[in-house]
Amino acid sequence: MLPRVPTLEHLGSGKVREIYAVDDEHLLIVATDRISAFDVVLDRPIPDKGRVLTGLSVHWFDVLATPHHLLSTEPSDVPGLTSAEHEDLFGRMMLVRRAEVIPMECVVRGYLYGSSWKEYAAGGGPTTEHLPDDLRQADRLPEPIFTPATKAESGHDENLTEADARVLVGDARYEELRERSIDLYLAGNAYAAELGIILADTKFEFGVVNDEIILIDEVLTPDSSRYWPAEAWIPGRAIPSFDKQPVRDWLEAQQDWDKTPPAPPLPDEVVAATRARYVEVYERLTGKRFVEYLGGTK
Repeated sequence: MLPRVPTLEHLGSGKVREIYAVDDEHLLIVATDRISAFDVVLDRPIPDKGRVLTGLSVHWFDVLATPHHLLSTEPSDVPGLTSAEHEDLFGRMMLVRRAEVIPMECVVRGYLYGSSWKEYAAGGGPTTEHLPDDLRQADRLPEPIFTPATKAESGHDENLTEADARVLVGDARYEELRERSIDLYLAGNAYAAELGIILADTKFEFGVVNDEIILIDEVLTPDSSRYWPAEAWIPGRAIPSFDKQPVRDWLEAQQDWDKTPPAPPLPDEVVAATRARYVEVYERLTGKRFVEYLGGTK
């Protein structure tokens, strides 16, 4: 799905989101159905993926007791939109406060997995240098760790040392972002655990509005977080996650693809399996059927 909002000024595109100017104090953020893997945006979208991301973000903004940028998800609250734009935006838009974006990804890890596991297994680095010896892949960490990263416009974010992160944002802001990020992770993980889901790691983004630091962008979605079914968690091995793993697995099996654009087109069964994973984590975390969120659009 490619959103069509010709009424508003288009400010920029991300891998998944489109950003539009509403006025001097407000932005429109639209989550598309685009999906990326290995830093390549694929030609074939995952139906309703953008609506899952938006619906879950709205859910978490409501659950988490923290200042944030979300004002409305109703197309009727955006001045001047046409009826066609209303239909395109339903379920996938957020009207938000403009904020000065803090240029640092606030990553929190409660389990040793992904890039941190690779770093740890290779002898350690900025995200794992303080961890005890003899940990296994997917082990729960003694305490969640804060592993900030640079915000890359394209490609991979780069992990920051604590010293470099403090230089980037300043000591006082670093401490506030670290404390708030870990608190949000703990709250999210405790909530998910009650529903049989592990929040292994996640990343937050923050911005400043009127000298107040607020949570911005998406929050605790399967694109920004690693969710595991609790029943599948076995330390020492790979854990299936509620995200685009079917896409990554299929692409990894394509021996003739060198992970540069264009990616091979996804087959129907991979698209369906990926959509099912996104929908399942939405339903398990919210306790609501996804078709109810879709309302009359399907």
